[in-house]
Amino acid sequence: MSQMLWIISLIPDMFWTLLLGAGVLAIVASYLLGKIPFVQQYKIPLRVGGVVAVLIGVYFYGVIANEAKWQARIKELEEKVAVAEAKSTETNTVIKTEVVEKVKVVKERAKTQIEYIDRVVKGDTVTITKDMSETERAGFKKKQEELERAIKMCPVPQIVIEEINKAAAGVKQ
Repeated sequence: MSQMLWIISLIPDMFWTLLLGAGVLAIVASYLLGKIPFVQQYKIPLRVGGVVAVLIGVYFYGVIANEAKWQARIKELEEKVAVAEAKSTETNTVIKTEVVEKVKVVKERAKTQIEYIDRVVKGDTVTITKDMSETERAGFKKKQEELERAIKMCPVPQIVIEEINKAAAGVKQ
């Protein structure tokens, strides 16, 4: 059925208007010219043909109007989609900026944490403890002593440490 409607859609819209007009003219002609002997014998077929032409013309006139309505709706929705895509692009830019800023913050925190751990391991704790209260310093001192004990009593076999040191010997920092 849809193929048939597609084929019919290839016919120009003006044809259906002309068919409607011809149907109305055929009906009017069958009434007015029905008294003429030559036309009188074709009066009934002319009326039937006129009515059929009017019905087909009106039907396809409605199809054309419906299609125009749907095309207008499609155009309206396409405009809404275009606006939504523009807004989406804008929002994506904002989100990307926020993600980049968060990544920078995480990297800065990681760098600060690594520096902190390096200072603790190397024993450079003066800058770390200068802003601490006495109780915080005592807790920090305990943790530092625990770290030193763990480093001294390393459960890792010596051969593993030597191999890691050999592998890292060629690396420049």
